[in-house]
Amino acid sequence: MYYKSLLLLAAVFVTLPFLSEDAFGHGLGGDAAPPISFGGMEVTVFTQLDPADMTAGEVDSANIAIRFYDMLTDQNLNQVTYRVEVWRSGDLLAREYFYDEDGTLNVEVRPKADCYEAKKWKCTDTYGEIHGTAGAYFARGDGRPLINGPIFEKGGLYNVKVSIEGATSPRSLVAEPLNFDTFVSVAQDQGFFIKTANAEEIPVTVKTYYDDVENFSFNQSNNGISFDMPFDWSPEYIELVQMVHEEIRVPKSFDAYNAETSFKGYVDGVEVDKRVLVMDPYSSETENIVHFLVTGTELQRINEILGESHYSSKQMSFELVPEGTVEKNSFDITFDNGYTALVAWDSMYGAGDEIPFEFSFFDNNGALVKDVIYAFGLVNPQGEQFNLVTGDTPEEFVGVKSVEGIATHMITIPDDGLYTLNLVLTGEGFSNYDEFFQSSQLFEVGVSTTSSFKPTPSMSAPSESVNIPDWVKNNAKWWSNGEIDDNTFASGIEFMIKQGIISVPTTASGAQNENATIPDWVRNNAAWWADGQIDDNTFASGIQFLVKEGIISV
Repeated sequence: MYYKSLLLLAAVFVTLPFLSEDAFGHGLGGDAAPPISFGGMEVTVFTQLDPADMTAGEVDSANIAIRFYDMLTDQNLNQVTYRVEVWRSGDLLAREYFYDEDGTLNVEVRPKADCYEAKKWKCTDTYGEIHGTAGAYFARGDGRPLINGPIFEKGGLYNVKVSIEGATSPRSLVAEPLNFDTFVSVAQDQGFFIKTANAEEIPVTVKTYYDDVENFSFNQSNNGISFDMPFDWSPEYIELVQMVHEEIRVPKSFDAYNAETSFKGYVDGVEVDKRVLVMDPYSSETENIVHFLVTGTELQRINEILGESHYSSKQMSFELVPEGTVEKNSFDITFDNGYTALVAWDSMYGAGDEIPFEFSFFDNNGALVKDVIYAFGLVNPQGEQFNLVTGDTPEEFVGVKSVEGIATHMITIPDDGLYTLNLVLTGEGFSNYDEFFQSSQLFEVGVSTTSSFKPTPSMSAPSESVNIPDWVKNNAKWWSNGEIDDNTFASGIEFMIKQGIISVPTTASGAQNENATIPDWVRNNAAWWADGQIDDNTFASGIQFLVKEGIISV
């Protein structure tokens, strides 16, 4: 599956060294442990919750699926004996042995509140049939072992420790147990009120996926929200944590936190990367949601900045400060499976800037696609590809993953002009699609001067209808292959526009430039359009550019 995915992706992108981006290794309810070499294989454990996005107090029963498999072949090992421990905030909640025939263990968990034991595991009971040979709980048919205890009754990060004690036979023990650490998050809502400078009381919800929130406060002078949370900053623990996720949910009526607001975020006083903060105005009709998605890489950076004295800290402090409303440029992209993507960026940025581009992905019903996996690359006006992003975890999936369906990528646009974004959906959830879905779009970036940039009208989304007969694709194909020259191609396009054979959106025609050459990116677009990889609107946008620059005269 992985090699097939690579071949499909290679057909979309020119082979270039890819930019390494932070890729979220797990979603809210799933995590894969680093692999271990074993018997010529690279084996790992993948832990998955169902439901994946779980809020404490709202679920009476959940499933933990633990898969033991070889990452090189994507094949399960069978007849596996597991020792499973569940921990939260340093407390052992459950420890038990299980046996499974096909390498994917399913265990039902029923949360039980009101455990007053100092050792929480004493409140936990396990039910099910005991395997006669393995001596562990196992599932017969469609049944599952059951754990009833103080698990998932509170929000937070749960550490599921899995030790593989045996494999390939109920009687076969591995020479040394294979130990894996995985983490799954359960959300918990905590409600607060803030009082504005106008004495308004605004309800705010912090949805925490890690631990209880404490010391919530609001700063009237800058509308900043801050709170603390228990956390272990020791480097040994930080290496295990792939992400800390917190949500601040504010009513849409509170203008200081409107959908167009730009924010600064701080963790323990250190300003975090802009990619950590994600504004989500889509998931709720009544609230805007600001996500803190602090990756393990960012946690390590904060530790490095604050030094060794910070390692012993047992608290994480968050601060979110709105900077004001920004004007954004944006364009939409539609895929063959009916999904869409919205790409937006602050219009104050221009060529030469490192621009935070926001990618948002929606399904056929307009809902955000959680745990969407995608890859992308850009093509400059000279037809050269750059900023190719295909992910840095190919053993898990091809592409990068956005947990909430919204992500920010820092991209430097070198010069002003028209650029092409090639965006590919490669998977969803915890695996790649069998077929990738690619789409391309033109967008325009201008020069930023004195920190202000007036956006030029986008040519990426023509407002008038585009009507291009299919037989015109033959001309585009011949030209892209070099079978006809630039002048012949341009003359043919001019003729077809004047005769009404091709209808493109109206644009101001530039002074005719007989010495101008057609940019290579237009040739690439022609090839992609002829092959059906981009739509008529995108190809028409390239024709608009030729008219505007005086390369084609109409």
